[in-house]
Amino acid sequence: MWDPEKYLDYADQRGRPFHDLIARIGATAPRRVVDLGCGPGNLTGTLGKRWPAAILEALDSSPEMVDAARAAGLDARVLDVQDWVPADDTDVVVTNAVLHWVPGHEDLLRRWAGQLPSGAWLAMQVPANFDAPSHTLPRELAATPEWADRLPSGTLRDEGSVGDARHYAGLLADAGCLVDTWETTYVHRLSGPDAILEWITGTALRPVKAALGEDSWQRFRAELAPLLDEAYPPRGDGTTWFPFRRVFAVARIA
Repeated sequence: MWDPEKYLDYADQRGRPFHDLIARIGATAPRRVVDLGCGPGNLTGTLGKRWPAAILEALDSSPEMVDAARAAGLDARVLDVQDWVPADDTDVVVTNAVLHWVPGHEDLLRRWAGQLPSGAWLAMQVPANFDAPSHTLPRELAATPEWADRLPSGTLRDEGSVGDARHYAGLLADAGCLVDTWETTYVHRLSGPDAILEWITGTALRPVKAALGEDSWQRFRAELAPLLDEAYPPRGDGTTWFPFRRVFAVARIA
């Protein structure tokens, strides 16, 4: 389960990559714009503002997120991204911070590139910080004797979950697209105690929380918190710097 309120704790920081991604989409008058993985809908609405004449399609696999998006005024629906097939008039597809959850998502990108009409735009962004302490430390803790039986290998995402910018450039070019890929490391300034832990609680640690009872989950958090504080020392003013690398690709179907 996703917790929309927890996810929105850092809405501004989480939203920056989305805005950087769609800024590189050159569509002027698309007929249909699709947000695959719309989450609570706070970012999807900006697509409707940019292309007000387009049909706006918002999808997410999480019923909780879709409920939040509907409450925000979107006509969102529940659908797994792997089951989505573009309508004939789909001119813009955005998938923001979604595909790292999908094993074999490269095949999805190839399929979509073959199904979208000529001139359509396909834009994706994935986090690429799986080798950072924010992700390696939870994996190391999960592998200790106390937790290994309850958190088997694969519970948490690892470096193999995504490729780098060059990887997606080659994949989409081979699929017949004109491609623009890049990487950005954002250095977020987070406030409050256990800031890194709170950030990853809303995203990366969801599978851990789902696998554990409430008491065990709180104990896992308590063991992880000082490890993260050591890796990301809080500043004297109560803030913490959080470097976060992300990979972007914007492709136009030839």
